[in-house]
Amino acid sequence: MGRVQLFEIRLSHGRVVYSPGEPLAGTVRVRLGAPLPFRAIRVTCTGSCGVSNKANDAAWVVEEGYFSSSLSLADKGSLPVGEHSFPFQFLLPATAPTSFEGPFGKIVHQLRATIDTPRFSKDHKCSRVFYILSPLNLNSIPDIEQPNVASATKKFSYKLVKTGSVVLTASTDLRGYVVGQVLRLRADIENQSGKDTGPVVASLLQKVSYKAKRWIYDVRTIAEVEGAGVKAWRRAQWQEQILVPALPQSALPGCSLIHIDYFLQVSLKAPEATVTLPVFIGNIAVNHAPLSPPPGPGPPSGALPPAVPSAPPQEEAEAVAGGPHFLDPVSLSTKSHSQQQLPPAALGSVPGPSELLPQDGSPTPRPLPPPLCVSTGATVPYFAEGSGEPVPTTSTLVLPPEYSAWGYPDGEWRGRGLVGRGCHEPHVDPTLSLQRPRRPM
Repeated sequence: MGRVQLFEIRLSHGRVVYSPGEPLAGTVRVRLGAPLPFRAIRVTCTGSCGVSNKANDAAWVVEEGYFSSSLSLADKGSLPVGEHSFPFQFLLPATAPTSFEGPFGKIVHQLRATIDTPRFSKDHKCSRVFYILSPLNLNSIPDIEQPNVASATKKFSYKLVKTGSVVLTASTDLRGYVVGQVLRLRADIENQSGKDTGPVVASLLQKVSYKAKRWIYDVRTIAEVEGAGVKAWRRAQWQEQILVPALPQSALPGCSLIHIDYFLQVSLKAPEATVTLPVFIGNIAVNHAPLSPPPGPGPPSGALPPAVPSAPPQEEAEAVAGGPHFLDPVSLSTKSHSQQQLPPAALGSVPGPSELLPQDGSPTPRPLPPPLCVSTGATVPYFAEGSGEPVPTTSTLVLPPEYSAWGYPDGEWRGRGLVGRGCHEPHVDPTLSLQRPRRPM
């Protein structure tokens, strides 16, 4: 079996997730089948971020380090046959960012152990990855308790000589959510035309921005809900909800190369009208009651009430005169509900300490720590450089599972692309236009 039969790093109590500012302890274990002379035995604790221009490429073009500490476990000597254990302990910095893994970059925290052998002998190395979770408290985000409302008006022509408009207003009950929380959506649609609208679609989008030699915007659809259209000369209300799955937190405090944003996009297929609401995903839920009431009967707080013009333009006079008066708003039905949910191994969710998670599913007497998700799953990457248009690249899309046996209606996964820009702000402008990429054949 060779001279070195075992060389590994073990973390105390089997932990894999740590908090910034917390001590990290463990041991380096060595099992030898023959005496091993050495010059030094060392262990190093590091945290760094790397970004590449190519998907799943470890050749980073841009890197930044967060911390690096080294300990000498043994000086020059010789290890006899048998097992040896060398304890160590590091203090993690309070500014360490949350671990993250994406196709174009990652934030990695790991331990490396090395046995330096005399000249002309092979050095022995091993490593162990651990994860850091720096919880994002949603209450620390400015204006998190403010109403989340957006509205858009689309004018269009139909039947060659007639014109009309549609007013689309969307709102959510909160501006920030945690994993497992329900996002409640409401859309108010006023069809001021004699033509029926197309279906209304709501999509929860994730955008990851990588700062390489050029900005890379990586976008995917987390969940999508589709509702029915609105009849001519009618007002309609559509209320739906989306369960927030395991997702990396918004932003990544402490990291300047990777930024994460989430958006809720509500759009009509015909005529094309879109509104975009920024939302935040965190680890500590909002504990303030929203200033606006939850979605329900009546217009949302902060939204302008839709109004029918009393004196329509000349080209609309005939259509308005011939159209019926607006009735009370009707409720739209949901046609499909698709939510992408990857297996735990593919999603990259990392469990917390075993003592914090009951194995039998029984209630725990104390709150569980916030979940850690370090992977973004399937994405649709976009590159942006200068003033040029973003170019979509080929990417394997992971389709959602069949939901016929679940509480959610089964549906079809639809990817959407978010138009990138040549420059990047710390927080993405929520008014960015969105476009749907072509479905792969």
